[in-house]
Amino acid sequence: MRVKCDYCRQMIDEGLKQCPHCGASISSANRVSSGQPKTIEELQQWYKDHNLPPEEVTRFFIGKDYKEPKAFGIYKADNGDFVVYKNKANGERAIRYQGVDEGYAVNELYQRLRSEIADQKEHNAKKGDGKKGDEKFTISDFLFLIFGMPFVCPIFGLPWLIIILIAGAILDKSPASGYYNYNGTDYYYQGSTWYEYDSDTDSWGYASNSSELSSIINEDTYSDYGTSDHSGQKFEDSTWYDTGTSDDSDDWDSDSSWSSWDSDSSWDSGSSWDSGGSDWDSDW
Repeated sequence: MRVKCDYCRQMIDEGLKQCPHCGASISSANRVSSGQPKTIEELQQWYKDHNLPPEEVTRFFIGKDYKEPKAFGIYKADNGDFVVYKNKANGERAIRYQGVDEGYAVNELYQRLRSEIADQKEHNAKKGDGKKGDEKFTISDFLFLIFGMPFVCPIFGLPWLIIILIAGAILDKSPASGYYNYNGTDYYYQGSTWYEYDSDTDSWGYASNSSELSSIINEDTYSDYGTSDHSGQKFEDSTWYDTGTSDDSDDWDSDSSWSSWDSDSSWDSGSSWDSGGSDWDSDW
């Protein structure tokens, strides 16, 4: 397998300690943030330290070649390779990574686990864990406070509601979610974020020119750049794809939005974990 040097961006053979092009260190430790687990044993300890439910509940099997459907996992094969996998609902196995770089492999599952924890926490927050007093502040409540009239009433509230919806439609010029091609590069728009496809690594990441894309591709011009023809990894199979469980539950950046997550990352034993809500049909 070949990976990209973080410094000169050249493709190099996996397992090298230094980039042959620029001389930069490319050890697995440099590909993960400080404090992250870098071995299977460290990931197992991280799992325990954060009070996560049993593996049969979360469906994350660390250090095990688990064969049953609906499972994420990592293990060391007999040939020395580290394998990161996902068993789909139908029992088919998708290999996320297989190679000699343990740090890289562990980071793949670690990030997927954190994304799953975020989804589960949000799910619990939305349903309020069934506790009294967790009712949500609705849009009707907000409109009532702003305009001083009960928008839940179809007689008095409807005119104002129509005005607000029309105004929102006029102001929001965002394009529809989907694939776009700009200057020879494929992009995907989701939520309010642009993602860029890297053909060298067959992977997706945040677009570095998001502001430029937003200024050019909008509701009026999206048909000029929209495309359904994309070769390579589908965005829907990437960790960035929003499966519909939340507006931005899958949008994470390991170097920024997660930076303060570990300060309050222990699992609440009073919360419920529902692995049945995970997307078990995609490759990842």
